[in-house]
Amino acid sequence: MIKAAIIGLGRWGQILVESVQGQSEHIQFTAGVTRTPAKAVDFTKLHGIPLLDNYAQVLDDPAIDAVVLATPHSQHVDQVVAAAAAGKHIFVEKPFTLTETDAKKAVAAADRASMVLALGHNRRFLPAIAEVRRLLADGELGQALHVEANFSGASGFGYKGEQWRASAAETPSGGMAGSGIHMVDAMIGLFGPIERVHALSLRQVLVDEIDDTTSMLFGFENGMSGYLAALSATASLWRLQVFGSKGWAEIRDETHLEVRLIGVESKVVDYPLFDTRRAELEAFAVAARGGPAYPLPMDQAIHGVAVFEAITRSAMSGQTETTG
Repeated sequence: MIKAAIIGLGRWGQILVESVQGQSEHIQFTAGVTRTPAKAVDFTKLHGIPLLDNYAQVLDDPAIDAVVLATPHSQHVDQVVAAAAAGKHIFVEKPFTLTETDAKKAVAAADRASMVLALGHNRRFLPAIAEVRRLLADGELGQALHVEANFSGASGFGYKGEQWRASAAETPSGGMAGSGIHMVDAMIGLFGPIERVHALSLRQVLVDEIDDTTSMLFGFENGMSGYLAALSATASLWRLQVFGSKGWAEIRDETHLEVRLIGVESKVVDYPLFDTRRAELEAFAVAARGGPAYPLPMDQAIHGVAVFEAITRSAMSGQTETTG
């Protein structure tokens, strides 16, 4: 079992802790650091996690094997570089970084130190995603033609002016940083690199400076097309649909899969609820102990940031932007 420190104990940091603490044979949180300790005291006492004063204390502690970063996006690159230099394995929440240059810098630092670096795209662990990957690999959907997705919700209404997520610098292109980036990763994982992006990002109802309605068209290296929408001021929706020359497969709400082939009655599968947060943290811990590699290659993690960056450029320029 690896001993980890949680860095950032806001809503998502607490969700990560709760997914494994006292339940996993692979990872245990033994320390924590957060910007506002008073808000996390009760939580850390409940879960037996001592709060340290700062990040440097974590890095200086030889009993800590790894850090889990649930911190503002702009801090990730420096925190990853420092952790790698201190001999700590690193799990970092998405978005990995805000620029491709910083993503490459973080990966290079981990590689130099021979530390495992894992990115928190937990939807890679969904059974429904695994089944769609199988359908594609076995040719049951025919030639892949197009993919479209929507990951939306009401999170924007909860962002307040003093919160870091309410800043356009930390949350470019509206719902992309908080949710849509997961769908970009899913598309890259299923279909490979995205070559070009054309995006439209609007602020229509939110009071703070972040956009609430973002949509984009993709052109893939393999010739496919794609579409994605990420809204942060509506009711929740999670949808990924793949179209092939023999039929389509659609995942809704992460657990409901429908497959419809030409001339064949639809097949529907409803998967049981699955804790993807626990799955990703345990996969990271196993990799850190020398087991199978974490199932998100770092070249794909870097490319995801390049796509994210291109989306933001396109939303600002109004032009199609390339990821290269």
